[in-house]
Amino acid sequence: MTRLLRPDAGGIAEAAGLLRGGGLVAFATETVYGLGADARQGRAVAAVFAAKGRPHFNPLICHFSQAEAAFAEVQASAVAVRLAEQFWPGPLTMVLRRGANSRVDLLAGAGLDTLAVRVPAHAVARALIAAAGEAIAAPSANRSGGVSPTAAAHVMADLGGRIAAVLDCGPSSLGIESTVLDMSGERPRLLRPGGLPVEAIEAAIGVVGRGIIPAQAGAARGLRSPGLLVSHYAPRLPVRLGAVDAEKNEALLAFGAHPPPARLVWNLSERGDVTEAAARLFAGLRWLDAAALELGLAGIAVMAVPMDGLGLAINDRLARAAAPTS
Repeated sequence: MTRLLRPDAGGIAEAAGLLRGGGLVAFATETVYGLGADARQGRAVAAVFAAKGRPHFNPLICHFSQAEAAFAEVQASAVAVRLAEQFWPGPLTMVLRRGANSRVDLLAGAGLDTLAVRVPAHAVARALIAAAGEAIAAPSANRSGGVSPTAAAHVMADLGGRIAAVLDCGPSSLGIESTVLDMSGERPRLLRPGGLPVEAIEAAIGVVGRGIIPAQAGAARGLRSPGLLVSHYAPRLPVRLGAVDAEKNEALLAFGAHPPPARLVWNLSERGDVTEAAARLFAGLRWLDAAALELGLAGIAVMAVPMDGLGLAINDRLARAAAPTS
């Protein structure tokens, strides 16, 4: 049975004890809810893959309460330190070479010579990580390939009975996963757009390269980042992008004022605000998917979202949600 814990001192202490004992605990970050395990315990990390049904070649992000703890596990460059000083805590994940003395289990990094590390900007998450002893591997707390969770209820619906506990901190404020930057080579590369706009990164360190695109990622078996599989963040119903209207048998994921009529509508942002849209994206996909299935609808039509700011991350997730599952 999965326990629902309050985000107070007692709940944090209980959740930390479960993690230290090798259990799995879901917890909120500013991006989405993560499924946490002690990254130094191989059996616990393996249990994450089992609970999610996640391919073992897909690496996990290791979360830390402070930059110093994260950099103790990796080889941090001067540029990485500069980014950490400016954007940590926050929705930035950096992929760096594993340190010679790293104690993170190899499975957490999918056997690669790199680790993905982050310091979340959520006070309860950082308190939990510190109490559990740092290095908490935490992918999104949902079944692999499905829509990421932004509330405790989403986690319970996907993983209830499969994990020890959920630390319920209410809805995630940002609502979309972290930006992932590969810092392991000569030039930083954007692997996954996310909650930190790439424009902010480039303002700090200059132009960054672009990494694996969705069409290439499905064939890769040495992925340096989570979230690179072609079909990902997917509801059960098929998704049609670039819609200007909805067919009679479709629900509508809308953006902006005065959307076209549909039997079911979830508007990401009536004001046309991409930040608001990011926060409402995964909850909207989940609600439309469940409600449309109940009504016997056959798909979800998605209106266009601008590419500026967090729009790049939104469009990345929508493209993967719409990708074929086989």
